[in-house]
Amino acid sequence: MSDKKPFESFGRGGRGAMLLAALKNQPRRPGQTSPPSQEPSISSSSNTDQSSEPKVLGRGAFLEKLISQGRGRASLPPSVSDPFRPAGRGRGLALTSLLADSSSKSVTPVTPICPPQENQLPISPPTSELKELSIGEYRGSAGRKTNLEVNYVFLRTYSGKGIYEYHVNFVPSIDSKNMKFRLMNDPLVKELVGKAKTFDGSKLYLPLQLPNSVEKISVTLPTDGSDITIVFKFTKKCAPSDCLHLYNLLFRRVMRILKMVQVGRNFFDPQGGIPVPQHSLEIWPGYVTAVQDYEGGVMLNCDASFRVLRSITAKHLIQNIMVGKGNVRDEVVKALVGCVVLTRYNNKTYTIDDIEWNLNPNSSFTTSNGLETTFFDYYKRSYDIVIKDLAQPLLINKPKKRDSKEGGDSQMICLIPELCYMTGLTDAMRNDFKVMRDIAVHTRVQPESRQLALQKFITNVHNNPEAKSCFDSWNLELVSLPMNLDGRSLEPEFLDFGGGAKVSAGPDADWGRQITNYNVLVPVHFVKWAVVFPKRDSGKIREFVKMLRNVCPKMGIDVKEPQYVEILNDRTETYCEAIKDMINPTLQIVVAIFPTPRDDRYSAVKKICCIEMPIPSQAINLKTISDARKLRSVVQKIALQMNCKLGGELWSVHIPMNDLMICGMDTYHDNSRGRRSVLAFVSSINQNRTRWFSMTTMQKQGQEFGDSLKLLFVSSLRKYFEVNHRLPQKIIMYRDGVSDGQMEVVSKYEAEQLVSCFKHFSVDYSPSLSVVVVQKRINTRMYNVEYQNNRKMLKNPPPGTILDHSVTRKNWYDFFLVSQHVRQGTVTPTHYVVVYDKSNIKPDHMQRIAYKMTHLYFNWPGTVRVPAPCQYAHKLAYLVGQNLHRETHSDLSDKLFYL
Repeated sequence: MSDKKPFESFGRGGRGAMLLAALKNQPRRPGQTSPPSQEPSISSSSNTDQSSEPKVLGRGAFLEKLISQGRGRASLPPSVSDPFRPAGRGRGLALTSLLADSSSKSVTPVTPICPPQENQLPISPPTSELKELSIGEYRGSAGRKTNLEVNYVFLRTYSGKGIYEYHVNFVPSIDSKNMKFRLMNDPLVKELVGKAKTFDGSKLYLPLQLPNSVEKISVTLPTDGSDITIVFKFTKKCAPSDCLHLYNLLFRRVMRILKMVQVGRNFFDPQGGIPVPQHSLEIWPGYVTAVQDYEGGVMLNCDASFRVLRSITAKHLIQNIMVGKGNVRDEVVKALVGCVVLTRYNNKTYTIDDIEWNLNPNSSFTTSNGLETTFFDYYKRSYDIVIKDLAQPLLINKPKKRDSKEGGDSQMICLIPELCYMTGLTDAMRNDFKVMRDIAVHTRVQPESRQLALQKFITNVHNNPEAKSCFDSWNLELVSLPMNLDGRSLEPEFLDFGGGAKVSAGPDADWGRQITNYNVLVPVHFVKWAVVFPKRDSGKIREFVKMLRNVCPKMGIDVKEPQYVEILNDRTETYCEAIKDMINPTLQIVVAIFPTPRDDRYSAVKKICCIEMPIPSQAINLKTISDARKLRSVVQKIALQMNCKLGGELWSVHIPMNDLMICGMDTYHDNSRGRRSVLAFVSSINQNRTRWFSMTTMQKQGQEFGDSLKLLFVSSLRKYFEVNHRLPQKIIMYRDGVSDGQMEVVSKYEAEQLVSCFKHFSVDYSPSLSVVVVQKRINTRMYNVEYQNNRKMLKNPPPGTILDHSVTRKNWYDFFLVSQHVRQGTVTPTHYVVVYDKSNIKPDHMQRIAYKMTHLYFNWPGTVRVPAPCQYAHKLAYLVGQNLHRETHSDLSDKLFYL
């Protein structure tokens, strides 16, 4: 036999050697114990040269080099045909088939490892499906470690005990759920299953296991005395993560034990009410609680909350409306229906569903005992309350379905207006600075006070025997202290201004003082612009223009003298006619100065400038520019806003990732009858992420999810190509306004719409897409833990603080980010949830990009709570939904005309 190895007879050079090299590099086949060839090893034997592989020469060496660099035609996958390639013959055909077979059997291309370039982030291996990532891959590591305390308390279960689920069957069957609940409260049933139980009509949850897997008990039906057999069949022993709804019900029960009153979804302490007599208000402190299964286990999230109550009753509100003219009953219904009222005689809250004008306190009704009485007599006998106004109509509260499910009374409840106190704030109160300031004194709680409230709640639960026994009966223990976790704090960002200036955002992420000392990044000079105002205010307007021309050159903006348009009065029609007359193709921007704030006048002007005759516009209230002491700072802000509306750019933040498009989306809902919801879409169109493309579309009233996403997304991609002459390769979509229960819809319904848009540009175009839900209305709080003189102090964490473990959700790619500096009260982090991810962006980079984007909202010289495109989308959706009620003109889509 020859000493040559198999297939070596093909030769030492040319295609034969190439075939040998291809066979050497074949992957291991299933069942193969060793690879067909091994790397040569250094040996002390003298016959090393004889055992070495033959050297590849000639065309084989050249072809091997091309394939190793991915440049040869042989590296094409078998599914890709080459029309210019002739059919192989002989050894060439054999070589082609072997290479094709090799590439189709999991040959993995080798990516050369090289240090990242200065303008490019290092890339992690691509991830296929989000659910395949392990928990550790969701975490970042960049930043300085910091000690955090959170408002989460661990729920500990007793070892060897648990919660047991039983299926309950009634023989013969019973359709009425109310009757099922009555039978489950039978003494014989209580003797078998105990007092601690939760029953929903078919499933029974117990903290103990019954002696037998199937238990039967006979009870008597109250209606006709017939016998009913209740069969309890053991289903399973529940894990703590399967009992979250039980734990939440348990805490609701504990709140009632602690004498807390439910107002809306949360519970409040009426005994600790704080009066605000100057505004006829009272503030009740309370708690927001939620039990959820987190990465660190089952925990209680508890935060201090406040409810504002008014001293005015529903009767006072009705009387105030009846003084006016018009259809009084319709106005009363509009003001009261849907409101939540509190009856202080029993500290219960009710939602007003209707007003019964044909009933009054002298009307009679039948009690649960079958007695007929009037409302006047009922309140006198039951609560010792004498109703004064016997002609007032009654308020109607209709029971919800869940009330009847729990065995509650299915009859509607009639309420007396003079005994019902209004809750919540009116729009007028929210717009009153003094009212909100006086309320904030009591509701803006510092970190230490907020965490003390949590500690007080834990102590009250432990010290109350009934509450403690409630936990013990369900084999639960509430840990005495909140959790301490390790977080990370990112370094402050640097901002790029005009002329190459770099400015640090600082530890507070605030550059309000520096912004007027540097040139803006891209200035737009005010050459042709006009000011429209009432003639009587001419002096103040000219002072405003003079100050504008004085401060703008320091920011790199040249301002020419404007066209002054004086009008005789401040009527809406006069403003509209003057603006229509002055608009021409050379005019850059219209500045309208109003003597008083009026929504109808503002809306009319904006409709002309944003829809009918598209042109950037700036609306200013005269009071804003009337104070000479504040005029300079106010004018500086107005100048920056006008520069943005004309297409200018104020500053930028370096994001070392090319061909990255960042989008934001938000929805505005108008509850007025006949008004449609507004979906706003904003996307970056340049490499600095400082220019934005904005569009809106109208949807059905109350609809949150986007049906017209494809139209908006395709338009944004076209605009990106128009500006950059290439399409983006990475896309991050920030989605605002989505709750936990809607995550699945966003990850599938909306993400599928976005992905389907790529085929409109090219069959081969498939950029990486990440969809990130941004939640800002959350109850999570975290505090920096510091020690001074051996005393623990809690402070707000600095901007850039990240927490991405333990209190994050299981199987979710999420993290919490504090992006703002708060001087009063407690900062609220923002929750980011990556619901769809086909990108190769590392968690560290995903978190850093989110923090960088909070620096790019040009309407505020500091960070905001959400990424800039989300804030822009919110601003645009609000303008369209509140004032325009129609889609904006496409000529303004590449400008921030809505700031």
